[in-house]
Amino acid sequence: MKNIASIVVTLVFTLTLGVLPAAADLRLGYVDAARLLDEAPQAKDATNRLKDEFASREEEISVAQDKIKRLEEALQRDGAVMSEEERKKQTLDILSRKRELRRMQDEFREDVNIRRNDAIGSLQGLIKQTIEEIGSAQKFDLIFFDGIAYANSALDITGQVLDGLKKRYQGAAVSKGK
Repeated sequence: MKNIASIVVTLVFTLTLGVLPAAADLRLGYVDAARLLDEAPQAKDATNRLKDEFASREEEISVAQDKIKRLEEALQRDGAVMSEEERKKQTLDILSRKRELRRMQDEFREDVNIRRNDAIGSLQGLIKQTIEEIGSAQKFDLIFFDGIAYANSALDITGQVLDGLKKRYQGAAVSKGK
């Protein structure tokens, strides 16, 4: 995907060199994707929703970790006075709990990643729509969004896109409140 973007950028710059007088009228802009994902209210809202959604499972994992730690400490402390049968039973119980904990952690990570990717996908759709609206309204010829190695800060329209996202977020909040 980045190779395609590089080819497109190279092609655009090559074509603009051939029509240098027309390039003087060329209006370019770029958007800092990382900044939008950090500062957009939709991103912050999605992060808070994910934290709320997964808080109970995170707590469950933490409790399981603490229980295993206490069992291991008890086995280490009392193992010398336990019978071989008790020590073996306790060791198997700890191993079983560790296996279950790993399963819980793996499922948790997978579920969080799926939900995070869904949220980012939705946000990227809003970002694209907002960039298109700004590009059209302000008569940009080309706006770069991802894969920028360097850009003059005068071309940065991230603040405008961020403002547009904030307006959408506030509009959505007003609509939900009705």
